[in-house]
Amino acid sequence: MHMADALITPAVAATMGVLSTAAAGWSIHKVRLENDEKKIPLMGVMGAFVFAAQMINFTIPGTGSSGHLCGGMMLSALLGPYAGFLTMIGVLLIQCLFFADGGLLAFGCNVWNMAFYGCFIGALLIWKPMMAGGATKKKITLASILGCVITLQLGAFSVTLETLASGITELPFGVFLGTMLPIHLAIGLVEGLITAAVLCFVHEARPELLWGVGAAPAAEGRFSYKKTIGILAAAAAVIGGILSLFASAFPDGLEWSMEKVAGTTELEAAGGVYDTASGIQEATSFLPDYAFKGSESAAGTTVSGIVGALIVLVVCVGACYLFRFFRNRNRKAAA
Repeated sequence: MHMADALITPAVAATMGVLSTAAAGWSIHKVRLENDEKKIPLMGVMGAFVFAAQMINFTIPGTGSSGHLCGGMMLSALLGPYAGFLTMIGVLLIQCLFFADGGLLAFGCNVWNMAFYGCFIGALLIWKPMMAGGATKKKITLASILGCVITLQLGAFSVTLETLASGITELPFGVFLGTMLPIHLAIGLVEGLITAAVLCFVHEARPELLWGVGAAPAAEGRFSYKKTIGILAAAAAVIGGILSLFASAFPDGLEWSMEKVAGTTELEAAGGVYDTASGIQEATSFLPDYAFKGSESAAGTTVSGIVGALIVLVVCVGACYLFRFFRNRNRKAAA
C-alpha cells in the first residue's frame, strides 16, 4: 500500500506529514517513559523481520493481485503501540530512501496509512481489550485477524480520501473505494493469519514478550529470551534473503486497484516539489525496487533483503540509545 508521490498534492502531503510527525513525537515521549531494556533488541529484530516480510508479496487467488504484510499490528502486539509505531517509521523510511519503495513526498501518508492504524487502533482498541484476561492461542488468532482486517480497511480508506483531497481525477472516489476495500479485505485476512502465527510462536516461546496481556503467563516459555530473539532474527534473514525470491509478480492491492480504475499502475506528476523529491530518492536509493541498478539478477533481491533488514535493525537499536528509549531508570527507582 506504499503510495507514490503522484497520488497526492503537496498540501495533502504536508498535512499528513504533520499528523504523522505529531504521532511520532508523542510516541517518542511515551517510549522514553518506559523502563524495559529487553525491548531494545526486540525492537531491532522485529523491525528487521517486518522489513523482510514486506518483501514477500503473496498472490490473492482469482484476482491477479497480490498483497504483503503491513506489520503494525504484529509490532504493537509485541512492543506496544508507541514503540511499534516508531519501528514502523524506521521500516518505511529505509524502504523509501534506500529502495525507492513509496514516495518521499508521500512518506507522511504511508506512515499514517500503514503504521498509525495498526499500531494505535489495532493495539489499543482490539488487541489490548481482547488480551485483558490473559492470552490464549485462540484469542491471539482472533485478535490478529480482526485487527489486521479492520486496520487495513482503514488504511485503504485513507488512501482513497487522500487521493480525493488531492483531486486525482483518474481515481474517482466511489469507484476507487469500491475497488480498494474488497481487495484489502482479502489481504487483511492473510496478514491476520501470518501475524497470528508469529504471535502464537512468541506466546509459546516467551509469553511475557506479548504486550498488553492482563494475566501473568501460566507457564515458562519453551525458549530463553536470547534464543527467541535469535530465532526471530534468523527467520528475518531467511525471509529477506531466500523467501523473497519467490514473491508474487502480480501488482499489489493499491496498484491493482489503480489499474482497474485508471488503466495504469503509475500516474505522472512533474515539476517543482515532485522533481525535488524524486531527485533525492534517486540519489539515496542504492537498491531501487530491491534490485541492483540496471540488473534483473536474483542476487539483487537477496542482497536487498539481508542488507535492508540489517539497516533497519541498526537504525531501530541506534534510535533506542540515541533517544533513551526503554531506559527510564528514574521511574524504576521511584517505583
